[in-house]
Amino acid sequence: MTDDQRGTRRPGRVLTALLCALTAAGLYGCSHPGTPEPSPTPTPVPATTSPAATGRSPFTGLPAKPAPVLAVKIDNVAEARPHTGLGSADLVYVEQVEGGVTRLLAVYSSRLPDRTGPVRSARESDIELLAQFGTPALAYSGSQTALKPLLKAAPLYPLPQEDAPRAFVRSAARPAPHNLYLLPGRALAAAPDAGLSQDIGFRFGPAPEGGTPVRERTVRYPAARYTFTWNAAEKDWRVAMDGRAARTTDTGPLKPTTVVVQHVNIRPSRFHDFLGNISPYTESVGSGTAQVLRDGRSYEAHWARPKATSGTTFTTPAGKPLAFAPGQIWVVLAPKG
Repeated sequence: MTDDQRGTRRPGRVLTALLCALTAAGLYGCSHPGTPEPSPTPTPVPATTSPAATGRSPFTGLPAKPAPVLAVKIDNVAEARPHTGLGSADLVYVEQVEGGVTRLLAVYSSRLPDRTGPVRSARESDIELLAQFGTPALAYSGSQTALKPLLKAAPLYPLPQEDAPRAFVRSAARPAPHNLYLLPGRALAAAPDAGLSQDIGFRFGPAPEGGTPVRERTVRYPAARYTFTWNAAEKDWRVAMDGRAARTTDTGPLKPTTVVVQHVNIRPSRFHDFLGNISPYTESVGSGTAQVLRDGRSYEAHWARPKATSGTTFTTPAGKPLAFAPGQIWVVLAPKG
């Protein structure tokens, strides 16, 4: 698949108008491998309060200062596992791509791993999804030629491999294309004006009343499945992909504290891969239903994002903000039905 290219520039200021035009046309701390930092337990705050207003990360609800945002497109077929650096992400999105398989969009800000990957190519849906983060940097291996103008014009700092070659390395331990890794520190050095972490609608605090006890939840895509199993001893959800426990090479098991299963429309886009397979477009603007998994329970929720530059809010059936458990968050953008 071809790589993207861009010139040195600042993203447009009028984000809403730009995103409308795009639609009409179709990561500061460091963590070190093997020594994950303990997760502090912040004092609970009302779920109506923006995390940033209390000195917490708007992505995890844990104490953190505003820092540049780096999103990385991560490969997720069997040949790409185990991943590296994924345990350090603040937030992980699951997205469907061609053939019914999935890729991950990892968002870093609170801390950076030494490396992360394997890295793969960007998709049109990433532009809309990332607009709520302001002007983040987006690292990816490349994109198809027809998508390049949209990525260049989007309110983000595109970082394909050829534009920031010192930020990418190849591993001899795996075959291409599953062997490309990103050095996040170098990536952000190549995007010095990347926007800082900001409110994207998430709220954190004590669990709401009600909910249904649940030991595990499986989400299926046409050619992939994810199972999240509650680990009461450590109060997190253990991730399995296609029936196998998911681990990273540096920090061990993947274990988010909150998992959001967000039901969205997934439709064909006007783009396709090099084999001619139509690329799915995941609609992250709009509204719909969701299930929020935290503390061993599942909570019915409603999600809403009125426009691309807005954050995504999650509320209870009664319309109150639904608080997440502080820690790493996974958002599974699951097909409706």
